[in-house]
Amino acid sequence: MFSEPVAFTPLFMERIWGGRLLEERYGKPLPEGPPIGESWEVVDRPEAQSVVIGGARDGATLNELWTDEREAVFGPRAAAFGDRFPILIKLLDARETLSVQVHPPDHLADELQGEPKNELWYLADAAPDAHLYVGLRAGVTREAFTVALEAGEDVSAMLHRIDVTGGDAIFIPSGRVHAIGGGCLIMEIQQNSDTTYRVFDFNRLGLDGEPRELHVPQSMASIDWDDVEPPLHAGDGPIADNAFFTVTRRALTGPAMVTTPGECAIVAVVDGDVHCGSSTFAPGQFFLVPADGGAELPVGPVSGEATVLVTELPG
Repeated sequence: MFSEPVAFTPLFMERIWGGRLLEERYGKPLPEGPPIGESWEVVDRPEAQSVVIGGARDGATLNELWTDEREAVFGPRAAAFGDRFPILIKLLDARETLSVQVHPPDHLADELQGEPKNELWYLADAAPDAHLYVGLRAGVTREAFTVALEAGEDVSAMLHRIDVTGGDAIFIPSGRVHAIGGGCLIMEIQQNSDTTYRVFDFNRLGLDGEPRELHVPQSMASIDWDDVEPPLHAGDGPIADNAFFTVTRRALTGPAMVTTPGECAIVAVVDGDVHCGSSTFAPGQFFLVPADGGAELPVGPVSGEATVLVTELPG
């Protein structure tokens, strides 16, 4: 039986639009040098692998747990999935605006030689003028978008711009054209995919000093042209419930069970320190409550109140 939560060592990713906020806000041990835009907190991919830190499985990879102890760690729902843990969880520090981009929808991903990617953004914090671009503005057509793109115009002006504050959330299905504006600190829960098609990048140069690659044909094929001005989600309770993951925002005033009985959950600490088993976790930290033993591992604030995001495999 797993009698303790499982924590992983984060992996830091250089991004031209990133900064040092993950270090300043959460104390992440970022490497010196280039800007860091992403911290991959829970990942099981060939090129990137979470490693357990501490406890009886110290040094084991997430894929080893998934392969060797799947039902004990992840519960019976995990049997429906393939060779890798199907969810990837990140922290994003968008010091600058990201590219205008889209992820391939399920029915086109193979044809476009990519992976579908549905994701949830939760605003852990936001600067006073922070905003997102999600979906198209009302009245924007494929034809008008194409004309603007070919003329070299800033096509972000054709997207639905939403001002955001901490606690806002929005689901980004594959096919939804989008961009994260500067000043957003985001917890991202997504399918286990790393396919992004850039359609416009503000004429920006990459870390190597060269223009970053664009994927205009793939993007234009992937964009859902009927996806107009989607709304934000705010408040406690379920903020995503789909075929890929469920995510619930929980305000904790005392110890509480956060998992569906017999299933696992990944807990992200939004604010306030929390304890689980003999461990304490600070804001910006993530841990897995294992299926086997999860009933003995309530999560609660160290003092006062705390807010967490709870991610589970879909039922």
